[in-house]
Amino acid sequence: MVLGLKQFTARVGDGAGQPILDAEGGEELMHVQPSVSIALRNRAPESPGTLYITTKQVVWLSDVDKTKGYAVDFLSISLHAVSRDPEAYSSPCIYSQIETEDGEDESDGSDSENNEVLDLSKVTEMRLIPSDAGQLDTLFQIFSECAELNPDPIEEDEEGHGWVFSADQLEDEARETEDSGWEFSHNLVNSIGHSNGDHDLAHTVLQLQINDQRFEDAEEMEPASDNAHQ
Repeated sequence: MVLGLKQFTARVGDGAGQPILDAEGGEELMHVQPSVSIALRNRAPESPGTLYITTKQVVWLSDVDKTKGYAVDFLSISLHAVSRDPEAYSSPCIYSQIETEDGEDESDGSDSENNEVLDLSKVTEMRLIPSDAGQLDTLFQIFSECAELNPDPIEEDEEGHGWVFSADQLEDEARETEDSGWEFSHNLVNSIGHSNGDHDLAHTVLQLQINDQRFEDAEEMEPASDNAHQ
């Protein structure tokens, strides 16, 4: 998946139309909010359009220009919040931060004062400004619910550190402890589960087992010591 904001022009229907969703991929429309302006980076807001929130993305379509629209996947939205502070922004809005492929926004602070073509791949901030500020809490709640439907995928390097061990790995750990005289129970495989590669848990289990053995030895020695004193 490509991170970041993208142009969106796939519409269907009369008038301004509605976005074409990935129905085969399970995408569903969750909320429609009319009369919403969008501001990208530090540019002035676009003319009002319609906001569509789906189970996978946020889509804004201009009501004036049918060739203009933007979309961003929830996996690319790293933060969203309600902004009502006039010192932060002139209008109440939903503020969101967007992850991009290069992770940088090369805005020089002059976007709102010129007509340069906006490079969407570098946009890291988006504001959605409803004409009815009373809808902000509803929009925020829907944003949050849909974001939960799109958790960050597990990276490959993280998968190598799961809490599952193979029987061979547990046996290797057991052999390493045979010289010290401690017994390793292979039944631990059933209680821990199966795993792929992280030895830290096996070491921890072995250490706990060693400590348990020491407690058993101590309990056995106590009666013997008491008999010696009698």
